[in-house]
Amino acid sequence: MAETKDQFDLSGRHAIVTGASRGIGYAIARGLAQRGASVVITGRKADTLAAAAEQLCAGGGKVDPVVCHQGDAAAITGLFEQLDRKGFSADIVVVNAATNPVMGPLLQTEPAAWQKILDVNLTGSLLMAQQAARRMLPGKYGSLIFMASIAGLDPMVAIPAYSVSKAGLIGLTKALAKELGPAGIRVNAIAPGLVETKFAAALFQDGQLYERVIAGVPLGRHGQPEDIVGAAIFLASDASAYVTGQVLVVDGGARV
Repeated sequence: MAETKDQFDLSGRHAIVTGASRGIGYAIARGLAQRGASVVITGRKADTLAAAAEQLCAGGGKVDPVVCHQGDAAAITGLFEQLDRKGFSADIVVVNAATNPVMGPLLQTEPAAWQKILDVNLTGSLLMAQQAARRMLPGKYGSLIFMASIAGLDPMVAIPAYSVSKAGLIGLTKALAKELGPAGIRVNAIAPGLVETKFAAALFQDGQLYERVIAGVPLGRHGQPEDIVGAAIFLASDASAYVTGQVLVVDGGARV
């Protein structure tokens, strides 16, 4: 009897995970490496990125750090040129890096803060996808995964500018899925609920807001970065070979 192939095996695959020095990005990088992928992690700060890579390698993963600010178009181009020189051709790209420098009403949001959010969360995501997909096209194979948010599906009053950027990211996911599907490249998004990370610290510090959010979660708890890893492995692997243009919600049931 023929041995059944493990559809979640990522041996021989090459992945990039942006914003992976901590939190969800770090957890996903570890998960992909544990399934056999060679992983490049990016972030803005060389020291924290190097420390993260060292920890991941100590766990048995094959992980390399490359500094790249997702809000800088030249840095994104430089990232892929550097990987080209190394012969690293990614067939999995998880666009996870994001920023949210402001909270509060849109009517009080300064143009500079608005632009920074869009530069990283939306324009930077597009530029990452462009660079990655152009390199995937010759092989007619690849998986692009955007880290969206349930705030992109139902805007959160506390973080409306961020919510708008994530709504745009969901639109980008669907548009690219239609455009790249004929070339064999799949494009999907993950929409986490409230996850305990440094990035989301402000939401945890507001006790009333936190209680309102958790009250609507059937599982009765907030998420941990590890709760997002399975979704990323699924979308990166052949287990999701017939899945594209989708938003996989991982929120403990908050949107039921």
